[in-house]
Amino acid sequence: MHTNKVEICGVNTSKLPVLSNERMKVLFERMHAGDTSAREEFIQGNLRLVLSVIQRFNNRGEHIDDLFQVGCIGLIKAIDNFDVNQNVRFSTYAVPMIIGEIRRYLRDNNSIRVSRSLRDIAYKALQVRDQLINKNAKEPTITEIANELNLPREEVVFALDAIQDPISLFEPIYHDGGDAIFVMDQVSDEKNQDETWLEGIALKEAMKKLNDREKLILTLRFFEGRTQMEVAEEIGISQAQVSRLEKTALNHMRKYI
Repeated sequence: MHTNKVEICGVNTSKLPVLSNERMKVLFERMHAGDTSAREEFIQGNLRLVLSVIQRFNNRGEHIDDLFQVGCIGLIKAIDNFDVNQNVRFSTYAVPMIIGEIRRYLRDNNSIRVSRSLRDIAYKALQVRDQLINKNAKEPTITEIANELNLPREEVVFALDAIQDPISLFEPIYHDGGDAIFVMDQVSDEKNQDETWLEGIALKEAMKKLNDREKLILTLRFFEGRTQMEVAEEIGISQAQVSRLEKTALNHMRKYI
């Protein structure tokens, strides 16, 4: 998304006006009296709010014109619902409305479908989160949000995780002019680490030091998950003998690992 684009949806963003608080109050009075030109001026004078919000949604792969249009819907909703009698700046009220509208758009257009009930819980959790931030001036914990919703913490966590936007493993997260660092470079893979690979080689080499019966016993026990009794029945010896041979084989292998 090119957020430095000058013309968005036919609007020259470099020439957008800025309204003073006093002018906004005058326009609100005229809007409530039914003046449509005042409403148009008020919308135009607050489009910079939309521009500032869509900067937060960079690198989502969405076209900036689409996000701008959705943000304008949020702006209009904020205008229609703003109470001038409250001691709150319009921008303070409008920004969360614009953000919420864009988030809904991104979630509803997500290719990964999430159940309606999960989305409802997630939306309510985000609303409660914003309310708690405004009330306490700090980020609430998941437990605090769950308590407000009277829901189990795990259910809120699951719902919020379900609506997270997917990200490509090839998404660059840092670039200093040389080679970029991608998300995949920061993801650990416990199954394919160098240490695991080397241990596998050492294990194979140690197995070569055992006789055929010891190899068979360890293969059945640790690679096929058989019990000592099952191994005993398969190769025709007692369970005590399997236990003894297994222990001897493991001690012998430790010398080579």
